[in-house]
Amino acid sequence: MGQDLSGKVIAITGAASGIGLACAKACLSSGARVVLVDYAEDRLNNLSLELGANAIPLVVNLTDPKSVAGMMPAILDKAGQLDAFHANAGAYIGGDFTDGDPDAFDRMLNLNVNAVFRTVHAVLPHMIERGTGDIIVTSSVAGHTAVPWEPIYTASKHAVQAFVHALRRQVAKHGIRVGAIAPGPVLTPLVEDWPKENLDRAIAAGTLFDPKEVAEVLVFMLTRSRTVTIRDVVILPANFDI
Repeated sequence: MGQDLSGKVIAITGAASGIGLACAKACLSSGARVVLVDYAEDRLNNLSLELGANAIPLVVNLTDPKSVAGMMPAILDKAGQLDAFHANAGAYIGGDFTDGDPDAFDRMLNLNVNAVFRTVHAVLPHMIERGTGDIIVTSSVAGHTAVPWEPIYTASKHAVQAFVHALRRQVAKHGIRVGAIAPGPVLTPLVEDWPKENLDRAIAAGTLFDPKEVAEVLVFMLTRSRTVTIRDVVILPANFDI
């Protein structure tokens, strides 16, 4: 099977940088129209000029319920339909739990967990009405194992994994597929918040990979036959093991 997304509309959160931007570029290259959802307005506007008419910028603050409430109407206004939604935006906190800031924990959980719930809730009625659609969530290898240097991040991704598996079973009857991509360490702005010794060690050992590897997985998942659901894909750098 090929990887043609012509005629499809895909919305990606956190699309102004990192994994989200790589995924947007890959989907555009496969023929889709892509709604780039992010709060970085200037960056989005520049990207839409760079990437062409099929890259549709949409400014949304994913931690603001009012802003999220306007997301789906804006997608339909700009693109007319929505075939796939990639809940990708996220934040990272690592390090010793006792040294952490509980307010920062709350902010990360709001983006990594609550914003996923809220945005997916916003797009599902349209997909249910059409009887088709794809929901893909960016999870993490930390959603499959307890990583000791990032307990709060690990907790957020375990929540995402549980949500993906339960929701998939609820909405399969509507022709909607739900899956997760769980990368290991990816070279994105998120890893800048790693403990320095961990980041230096990972770079030296070659245990980080490029976001385009995740983007290729997304396109693969979206272009499978509708008789197939890719539930989980765990993707790791070759020299990384946990």
